[in-house]
Amino acid sequence: MRQFVIVGHDAPTTPDFSLEDLPGTGRLDVLCRCVNSAFFLSHALREDVCVHLVLADEYVVRFEGTELRRLNPDERSTAALIRGALEAREGAIGAMEANPSPGVYIGKGDFESTVRSVAEESTVVELHEEGRPVVELEPPSDSAFVLSDHHDFTDDEAECLAELADERVSLGPKALHADHAITVAHNYLDTDGFNIY
Repeated sequence: MRQFVIVGHDAPTTPDFSLEDLPGTGRLDVLCRCVNSAFFLSHALREDVCVHLVLADEYVVRFEGTELRRLNPDERSTAALIRGALEAREGAIGAMEANPSPGVYIGKGDFESTVRSVAEESTVVELHEEGRPVVELEPPSDSAFVLSDHHDFTDDEAECLAELADERVSLGPKALHADHAITVAHNYLDTDGFNIY
């Protein structure tokens, strides 16, 4: 299982947003592109992937590849799934998640609780432009890549990752957009560390 934890610092926590202005909605466009990069292949969907979107440290929208339906390769339809999850947020009580659509879950949660949860079953890899080169890392079998949206990690998030991340790696000599970083991380794992093509 491959997991991705993406922090949406300014992301909406209510469904009252327009699908016509995703950049103006807390850069929801960035999160939608991340979801699409995590799941889509050419004419196929990766089923061995789980994505956790941490929305403003209040809610976590989780996408499960084995169950996912109605995901299309455009930002607007992905945003509609997120909006549908937020419409169901009142059904997330305590630790119980709401499941408004196949493969889409929403629960109350924040960055630290999400990273702690995935750390129980995965090798946590912080993606950061100042990390050590990814080619020095043996590809983990159960990886959870943690990355930020268009903002840097906050001080609290950085402290959490310093405690919980098994590795802090860079995917190349230049900073990448979050969705592109996900594509490169997939390629790194698909090729067993860029060794098998």
